[in-house]
Parts: sequence; C-alpha cells; structure tokens
Amino acid sequence: MSSDAIVLLKEDHKEIKKAFREFEKAGDGAEKRKGEIVQRIIELLTVHTYVENEVMYPDVRRLVPDLEDDIDESYEEHHVADVLVTELVALSPDADRFDAKVTVLIENVEHHIEEEEQEWFPKVREALGRKQLAEIGERVLAAKQKAPRSPAQPSALKKTVDALIK
Repeated sequence: MSSDAIVLLKEDHKEIKKAFREFEKAGDGAEKRKGEIVQRIIELLTVHTYVENEVMYPDVRRLVPDLEDDIDESYEEHHVADVLVTELVALSPDADRFDAKVTVLIENVEHHIEEEEQEWFPKVREALGRKQLAEIGERVLAAKQKAPRSPAQPSALKKTVDALIK
C-alpha cells in the first residue's frame, strides 16, 4: 500500500463517493438502509476531514505557502460539511429533511473532492517530492488510527438542531 499522502486521500475520496452512490441508490422507503449508509458516510467524512485538517493542510501550508488561499477555502468547505454531518447525527432517517440534508452534503463534498483532485492535488504534487508526500502520508496513516469516528456535538449546536427538527 502506498504511503503517498495524495494517493491515500484519493482512496478515501473513492470510498466516500461509493457510499454516496449507495445512499442515492437506496431509494424511497429505505429509511433503515439509508440510516446505516449515512452512519458510514459520517464516519468516513469525520476521519477524512480530521486527517486533512490535522496533517495534510498544516504540512502543505508550511511547505507550500503559495497554496494558503486554497487551504483556507478547504478548511471552510470542511466546516460546512462538519455542520451538516453534526446535524445529520441528530436526525432520524425518517425526518422530513433528512434526505435533503444528505443531498446537500453530497453535493458540497463532491465539489470539494473535485477541486482537490483537479486543482489542489496537482499543485501539491508539483511542489513536493515523492519523499515529502510519503512522509506526510505516514502521518496521515497514523492520524487515521486516532481520528474520531463521529463528530462531537457541542450542546449549543444540539439545541439549534433540536429547534430545527421541531
């Protein structure tokens, strides 16, 4: 298995997109199945955003300062996904806006993945050598082992979500 950071993150992207397709194929009336798929999506996204936020983005910011604007945008895109994921944790799969919220999450994350893979990753690969990407990849693998599997839900956000559900 490669330890190249970009290869590892692209593998995550494939797994996340596969889970998205499973959700989309589940169809109406499949609340239990959709709930299981969304739990998997939540875990995949929580781990992935953690390793990018804690390892990849800080390392690239330090090593390739010209990409700072791209990194800031990526942090903000993760923030949007984190808010949606946190709200989904509080929703039942049969809630009125569950499917809509998952659809918006999918659209946002797919946009983020496309930008990373088409624009950001090529710039990073060009700026960093194989050795540096392998070193970052080793840190990504280590971070995955300790990464949270679900979002922490601050009580203030939970109250907001509860108010929206009612």
